[in-house]
Amino acid sequence: MHKHTNHLIHETSPYLLQHAHNPVNWYPWSEETLQKAKEENRPILVSIGYAACHWCHVMERESFEDEATAQIMNDHFINIKIDREERPDIDHIYMDAVQAMTGSGGWPLNVFLTPAGKPFYGGTYFPPKKAFNRESWTDVLQGVVKAFKERRHEIDAQAENLTEHIIQSNSFGLQKIADTRQVFSKEKPGEAFQQIMKAADKEWGGFGKAPKFPQTFTIQFLLRYYHVKNIEMPGSSKAPSSGGGLGEAALQQALLSLDKMIEGGIYDQVGGGFARYSTDTEWLAPHFEKMLYDNALLISVLSEAWQLTKKERYKEVIEETMGFIRRELLHPQQGFYSALDADSEGEEGKFYVWSIEEIKKILGGDAAVFCSYYDVSDHGNWEEKNILRVKIPFEEFAGQNNIPVEKLKNNLENGKRELLKERSKRIRPLLDDKIILGWNALMNTACSKAFMATGNEDYKQLAIGNMQFILDKFSLEKPDEFSHTWKNDIAKYPAFLDDYAFLIQAFIHLQEITGDTDWLIRSKSVCQFVIDNFSEPGTGFFYYTKNGQKDVIVRKKEVYDGATPSGNSVMAFNLYHLSLLFDKTEWKERSINMLSSIGQAVCRYPTSFGTWACLLQEMIAGTYEIAILGNNYKKLQLDLFNQYLPHRIMMMSGAENEEFPLLAGKASPEKPVIYLCKDFACQQPVDSVARFMSLIKED
Repeated sequence: MHKHTNHLIHETSPYLLQHAHNPVNWYPWSEETLQKAKEENRPILVSIGYAACHWCHVMERESFEDEATAQIMNDHFINIKIDREERPDIDHIYMDAVQAMTGSGGWPLNVFLTPAGKPFYGGTYFPPKKAFNRESWTDVLQGVVKAFKERRHEIDAQAENLTEHIIQSNSFGLQKIADTRQVFSKEKPGEAFQQIMKAADKEWGGFGKAPKFPQTFTIQFLLRYYHVKNIEMPGSSKAPSSGGGLGEAALQQALLSLDKMIEGGIYDQVGGGFARYSTDTEWLAPHFEKMLYDNALLISVLSEAWQLTKKERYKEVIEETMGFIRRELLHPQQGFYSALDADSEGEEGKFYVWSIEEIKKILGGDAAVFCSYYDVSDHGNWEEKNILRVKIPFEEFAGQNNIPVEKLKNNLENGKRELLKERSKRIRPLLDDKIILGWNALMNTACSKAFMATGNEDYKQLAIGNMQFILDKFSLEKPDEFSHTWKNDIAKYPAFLDDYAFLIQAFIHLQEITGDTDWLIRSKSVCQFVIDNFSEPGTGFFYYTKNGQKDVIVRKKEVYDGATPSGNSVMAFNLYHLSLLFDKTEWKERSINMLSSIGQAVCRYPTSFGTWACLLQEMIAGTYEIAILGNNYKKLQLDLFNQYLPHRIMMMSGAENEEFPLLAGKASPEKPVIYLCKDFACQQPVDSVARFMSLIKED
């Protein structure tokens, strides 16, 4: 029996349920709760976090489980707990407010609102006693209570000013669109590249200093920048080693970033999969939570890196990470769970780290080589424990130690297998088992890209099964309308812009790998739904929330590409590609106008606008329009997937098809052929991928 139970007990979110037995009288966000604050004229405390957040757990243990602290909160506030992954719309608004007040943000996010729901004070983690140049949580609570009683007019004025700031910062896109000739000049990708390289860590990969995040969109831009530069060079081949100059520097930084992450502790050397970010410059010590979206995005960019370089390790990591996803984040009905916690048994990383004695006991005589390769020592490389990482690349290590490559590979594979078996006996980190539409769509795209890169049919079937799960569980009664989350046969909250944007993108990729045009028709239909229900009049951008939402103080527009791409950047991509696939000029113009509105910022700050930068690069370089027609086209299709062709749309058909512009007017011969069109001109069809790639090179 629990001593305390609050209003979160009826929720499905693992994060909210973690707090259901706190002595704090938590409420979920609802109209009834907001009305209660108005009726009682009490300030609202909104505390936002997520299940895999380490410091969220720390603050809960220190403050929210403390009865004396809870008494202060219960006596003076309406206390609302929010899972940021369930309600990212609310998180975005109040994160903006806290960043405006303090200059920084993060989770846990604790923000105080007037009874009308307007923010006036906030911060992130507060300790139980004053420390780290932070006020104690009880001092903050008592200070807010005192100010609310004695200086209410100042609080109301601050709340109005902050709300007006949020509204004003959301008004971009209303100004005159820049001259498109300037935004889309051939020099712009080079400007973005130069800015990226200023932030590049040329020793350890990645961008900026610790903490270091994967920044997959920036890596993707660099791969594509190299690709474009390499094609432009007269007499160059498609092999990466033949590039030069700026293109070569872009490739080197992209691959260095991937290599160092793969070798680091941010990558789970035993079980596959990537942690959220690294706390140090060397990618050694992550915060150990594993998020679905990070792994989806990294699989996608690794698939591009494999297609471009054919480096075997990238294919292995795709397979290992897909193995982790299927083993630990896959619902029996083919949905993908959200995340694994950083903590187990109240200790961060305990599930993943090792002592040298443990490994010696498990591996016996093979332990010495294994420990040497993975930087395992008596004293450990992190808090007296060992995070497995690679300091010397595989072949170099084999040479230095006079170990045949095949023997070393077998030693390491056997060792990882035995450690994974042993690790499975440990107490596991908490699984956040809610299923989020947008993150599932990102993973669906990753499955499609992994299939294209590796040819593994299982990944294709997983993409199809997962999409059927999405349509079965998330669809609402109205056509093309979806929910945001699903768990225990309960779908909750209207889907947000990100959900729809990522879903449309997944439909497009699914059509490419299956040849089933129904997915393409669905992508067009859902895109029209987004246009009808999320558009901001006069700007071309999209709001984060659907028309008619009543419980937010402002409808935000998100354009920054952060941990996931922004819904607006992916919608701009979708509009552009679907305009080519369906010959919808107005959608192409809208995409161009969206990019034109923020084009200068994209080139100046490309690490914050990575997906936009990729779109800008594609629009300038041009998009290959590829059609494969004829009986038994699948062999050509698979051969083509093995090539690196990032700037393209693709359709295939076993018979003549006049329904789609890309297929219309093209003969479907007995022996399959590939058609290539670009910039309103088409080439003669060819019957092999080698001849097709010659056409690309001659373009």
